[in-house]
Amino acid sequence: MSVRLYIGNLPQNFNVKELESLLATVGDGIKFKAVFDRDTKACRGFGFANIKDEKVANELIEKLNGHEFNGNKLRVERSERKDSNSGGSRRGASSNNANKGSNRKDVKKVVHSDAPIKEAPDPRWAGELSKLKDLLANQKTPV
Repeated sequence: MSVRLYIGNLPQNFNVKELESLLATVGDGIKFKAVFDRDTKACRGFGFANIKDEKVANELIEKLNGHEFNGNKLRVERSERKDSNSGGSRRGASSNNANKGSNRKDVKKVVHSDAPIKEAPDPRWAGELSKLKDLLANQKTPV
């Protein structure tokens, strides 16, 4: 099974071949892919390395995490897999994205709980709320 590593804190103007040769000094079977901005085509400062061997991956983390590369200290760690429902993939992206101009994804979290709400009502509306509660309690027909 291959191991995927995050390699971060890359300089904006680094040479991919130079980094690949640095990775090759640790071991064989390392494939690196830098992440580039879609608009400017500049490196976003990180990339991912796929390594076939677990031992080589651990050795790469040990040797290159904190290693200085073109004036920046590299950050090398195991990559966390994206959730399948995160919506980040271009292949499975839904067409109902209403905010196409924005680079940020609109996330609406809904948290459900059966527990009673323990906070007090807004003081601006507390009087009106208590009147409505009294009206509902005194209503003769079921709601």
